[in-house]
Amino acid sequence: MKKIFGALALFTALATQSAGSQDRPTIYRGGPIVTMDGDTPHLAKAVVAKDGKILFVGDEKGARRAAGKDALIHDLAGSTMLPGFVDAHSHFAVALQMAGGLDLWDKSLPLVTDIASLQGVVRDFIARRAIPKGGWVVVWQYNDEALKERRHITRAELDAVSPDHKIVLLHISLHGLIANSAALAAAGLSDASQPPPGGLMLRDDAGRLNGVLLEKAMYQMLPAMPQPTAEQKLAMLDAAQARYFAEGYTHAQDGATSPADLGFFTSDAARARLKIDLALLPIYTSLDALLAKPDIQFRTYQDHVKIEGVKFILDGSPQARTAYFTRDYERGSPSGDHPWHGQPIVSQEEFDTLARKVNDRGWQIFVHANGDAAIDMAIKGFDALGIKAADDRRPIVIHSQFQRPDQLPAYARIGVGPAYFSNHTWYWGDVHRSNFPKEVVDFISPFRAAREAGLIASNHSDFSVTPLDTRFMLWTSMARVSPTGVVAGADQRLDAYEGLQALTTGPAWQIFEEKRKGRIKAGLLADFVILDKNPLASPVDAIKDIKVLETVKEGRTVWKASAD
Repeated sequence: MKKIFGALALFTALATQSAGSQDRPTIYRGGPIVTMDGDTPHLAKAVVAKDGKILFVGDEKGARRAAGKDALIHDLAGSTMLPGFVDAHSHFAVALQMAGGLDLWDKSLPLVTDIASLQGVVRDFIARRAIPKGGWVVVWQYNDEALKERRHITRAELDAVSPDHKIVLLHISLHGLIANSAALAAAGLSDASQPPPGGLMLRDDAGRLNGVLLEKAMYQMLPAMPQPTAEQKLAMLDAAQARYFAEGYTHAQDGATSPADLGFFTSDAARARLKIDLALLPIYTSLDALLAKPDIQFRTYQDHVKIEGVKFILDGSPQARTAYFTRDYERGSPSGDHPWHGQPIVSQEEFDTLARKVNDRGWQIFVHANGDAAIDMAIKGFDALGIKAADDRRPIVIHSQFQRPDQLPAYARIGVGPAYFSNHTWYWGDVHRSNFPKEVVDFISPFRAAREAGLIASNHSDFSVTPLDTRFMLWTSMARVSPTGVVAGADQRLDAYEGLQALTTGPAWQIFEEKRKGRIKAGLLADFVILDKNPLASPVDAIKDIKVLETVKEGRTVWKASAD
């Protein structure tokens, strides 16, 4: 975080530099250039970029001939250049919303290991920020599985921190929250409140709300919470872009775009400041409003932003025990009830009906599905629409976490692109083993099996669910190991080149941009990331320590690591 914002001034200067340098071609040479063009690794000696696109890829002699006498030279000095990383799924808007809240990932904070230390960090934050009585305290990255008690903090325990502030802890999954009494009251929730279909409101032994609101129940709290204004979002936009550029991303995704954020990101003010390509996925709950706009354009860039498709949410989060399975959770429901295999967020009928409206307009369908029962719903819905791989509609099932082997042929038949999430093997592999058998957990994000089935997969961070860290993502796809050293599916591991495909060519294909980005090839965008080491020549354990040195967007340096 410190590195990112320390480089923000540099990002601003680089991103606003004049276009004059683009009048002269630039030759990149002096280090390995991994083109990602093809199913096997290919290295080029030199690349020429001009006017935002790649002019030439090949040997240095040919590059100098193609570039002419006035070319600029970008000496890689032994570092490795790849195509810019393409974000397969994250929540770009969260990078704007987190400002002003308490981020439990902040390494300057005392370590949170139990409920008492969590209470202390929140209490100190209120005092340090001098938040007035009646004010909101929003906490990000709350993780009950990381607490010694292995349970949720309660409304009463948050009231003990401060009954005079409205305190909300957002679960790390982004599929739930915990609120104190003041926050519940602000949202108009009482002990008599009932959860909507697809939502959970947990209660204490006396039947009172204990503050835990999951899935659709949390939606009743969100409107009451403070929302940044368009002016505040605009002020944070450069920092958000710098956060992605620092990881080598030249393309970002906002994976569940609210109507307010849709309006903001497509506004003239935001478009004037966006340097990163940004794909928006409006949430399905706003579908009627989208359908009422006959002139709305999907998959068409306006400057650097486009509306890519519509996002559906079929189930919840496996780490929050709200994902929808055909088998029961060993630990039961979030409130400890047995048997429990989760529940869908929407009914099959509702999904089928809404998905048909999207498909009939020719818009791309994105579906959040974690548990195998939710994946069954997605498959059934696509089949009801008659989608076939030959149609090239490319429906994307985001996460596809607990996929069964028998579901892979259906994906291939339909032409589904699975957006996998290898970080789960590290962050929650041990948690999942407490709920499901080894053979189920070993098939999390089955990259190898998907490749063998002919699928084009991608890998993502789901930021802010896990940190933006492209090299760590590459490592988790190769190692698939938990903090305790338990490997989840050694037979599903990728090698470095395959893992890089899931960060470049795979996600580019999933958004119909394989002829625009994801490879270093003549005619494509001059989007590059420069690393201090070559992932193809690095031991697996060293992959996560590779550093991003520079990010280039359409031939311009938009982020560069500071000297220290």
